[in-house]
Amino acid sequence: MKNYRVAILGATGAVGQEFLNLIEERKFPFGELKLLASKRSAGTKIDFMGKTYTVEEATEDSFKDIDIALFAGGSASKTFAPAAVKAGAVVIDNSSTFRMDKDVPLVVPEVNPDAIKRHKGIIANPNCSTIIMVMALKPLYDLKKIKRVVVSTYQAVSGGGKEAMAELEEQVADISAGKEVTPKILPGASLPKHYQIAFNLIPQIDVFKDNLYTKEEMKMIDETKKIMEDDGMKITATTIRVPVYRSHAESVNVEFEGEVTVEEAKKAIASFKGAKVVDDPDEMLYPMPLFTSGKDDVEVGRIRKDESIEHGLNLWVCGDQIRKGAALNALQIAEYMIENNMI
Repeated sequence: MKNYRVAILGATGAVGQEFLNLIEERKFPFGELKLLASKRSAGTKIDFMGKTYTVEEATEDSFKDIDIALFAGGSASKTFAPAAVKAGAVVIDNSSTFRMDKDVPLVVPEVNPDAIKRHKGIIANPNCSTIIMVMALKPLYDLKKIKRVVVSTYQAVSGGGKEAMAELEEQVADISAGKEVTPKILPGASLPKHYQIAFNLIPQIDVFKDNLYTKEEMKMIDETKKIMEDDGMKITATTIRVPVYRSHAESVNVEFEGEVTVEEAKKAIASFKGAKVVDDPDEMLYPMPLFTSGKDDVEVGRIRKDESIEHGLNLWVCGDQIRKGAALNALQIAEYMIENNMI
């Protein structure tokens, strides 16, 4: 098998570090590895698989002779993705920059792998909360077309980056010591106000749009329709930041065009690659962030009939948003391309 020349942009962040963990775990076939980041992080030393790498400052010339460029996300994608493609690399991008571009496939490999074939150099990784939800929706959609989805998310602070995780830890320590809390990061470092996340919930992720939905909520709505190739599906979302370090949870209500029983739903999800049913009320078994953190599978439980409508089910879904919601999904796209001689 060919060994590929790989670049990771954003190598020092949480997603970049997860890329490295997964490349080693999954024995991804790389021959050369280039680690890139902002000027601020350039020069950082990273030990990986017996070798010490020096993180380089990303420039438009960083992608010469690179086969696969894994972008961890952020505003740098807008500048560097076109440069990487021009240099001959395939870019798999975790940012929101290209997700809704009609010429850029938005891919979850278990859900819509055929979309990869339409790429023109850039493949977009969906929003983490979107990925986790569609991993539960796809096997159900294949049973019966979905009319409407109502989703409420409970999203871990790691979705806000390493700084948000540190803020939660500091706030818990300060409160336990009887000290005053001074929030600086959440709901967003660039926003004019900040709120305590320890022992609290914040019903804002990203900025508000004109329709009073947040940008995160609209990402879930728009991206799900694109991935499922169904603009007629009705979707509404409420996204909440919760004081959990890692792994997002979602309450998902699904209305179908016809009958789908609980038993049919469980069987379909259990047989879907990358999804796992954890659902035994008698034994108090259900998905939780505590047990999905660090895991590849998206877990689905609390599967029950919605007794308020004719053809509805309620689901509780948990998944590690740094793994399946970001780095793993992107690496799986690259693996699919290699397996199918697309790169």
